[in-house]
Amino acid sequence: MLYLHIPFCKQKCSYCNFHFSTSLTFKDEMLSAMKKEIFLRKDELQNKTIKSLYFGGGTPSLLKVDELNSLMDEVLKYFVFDPDIEITLEANPDDLDAQFLKVLANSPVNRLSIGTQSFFDEDLKLMNRAHNAGEAEDSIKRAQDFGFENISIDLIYGSPSSNFDIWKENLRKVIALSVPHISSYALTVEPKTALNQWIQQRKVAAPKESEQHEEFSYMVDFLKDHGFDHYEISNFGKPGFHSRHNSAYWKSHEYLGIGPSAHSYNGSNERSWNIANNRRYIDALNQNTLAKESEILTEKEQFNEMMMIGLRTMWGVDLQQMEGKFNDYIQEEFQKNTAPKLDSGILIIENGHLRIPEKHWFLADGIASDLFIL
Repeated sequence: MLYLHIPFCKQKCSYCNFHFSTSLTFKDEMLSAMKKEIFLRKDELQNKTIKSLYFGGGTPSLLKVDELNSLMDEVLKYFVFDPDIEITLEANPDDLDAQFLKVLANSPVNRLSIGTQSFFDEDLKLMNRAHNAGEAEDSIKRAQDFGFENISIDLIYGSPSSNFDIWKENLRKVIALSVPHISSYALTVEPKTALNQWIQQRKVAAPKESEQHEEFSYMVDFLKDHGFDHYEISNFGKPGFHSRHNSAYWKSHEYLGIGPSAHSYNGSNERSWNIANNRRYIDALNQNTLAKESEILTEKEQFNEMMMIGLRTMWGVDLQQMEGKFNDYIQEEFQKNTAPKLDSGILIIENGHLRIPEKHWFLADGIASDLFIL
């Protein structure tokens, strides 16, 4: 599994704290550096057959299709694409014009993840998105016209610019547009963002958790009624359209992340991450070195991560896998901490897997953290 981080955006969304630059000055240098990183790290993936390639960011759709193809050609020098590979491009609606899509449709990219966020201008203005409501809808229809069926869209709920009626209409739009996958997140207020500053200055009201919970609960029931599987807290897919890439993350498979701020995992106990600075990333690779850090996860850290990731999904935590992985102390603490939650129904065991009932998923992170061993 391979992730390529494209660290460029047209403008900064008010809620975003991801690593990117709004300047394309170093774009060519960045792409050359990423190709060099692919070469230098080609032996870190044990499996040379890639089942998922994901262009994330940032905004990968700012690149020309020739540039995307060039990165894929570099990957193919050292790896083989699985015949059924899923190649995802994150894209903003305003980038998906007919000319771009016509060329993209003839590339290996076969899945689009479109940063729609909302079909309403009041939401998009608060978020400082580069597209408007009309482009949000038109980009999906246009992508479908050019043969893209495997489409995911992002939606944000619980915005102070929105309300329950607007949220319901957003979801109805998804069904009307026949979108087979949705990633949906509550609007969160991150430090050092414009949204956080506006709230501190009382220019914008803070999101209300009670309203977000209500909108989340409605979304779960609505999408299940329309044939979606709720397979991870924030992800809903029609059968056959679950994100293979993200599902592999949640199942703790190995992955290699290329580009500034990208993370990697060896599938066992080692995690690494690249520096979140474009210039220093490029300069290091110009010297044939990697600007990255790594850590070896302790047994407790591996356990805590298994709880955090597994309990966010419909699959839950495989208890048989856990028994052979952790020492007696961790197993005893696990039994002690889960017992009261099993008694109360906050946790359940089904088919050898520990899960959180769906009605409690909105609180899953807190439930998982209660099981952490410190």
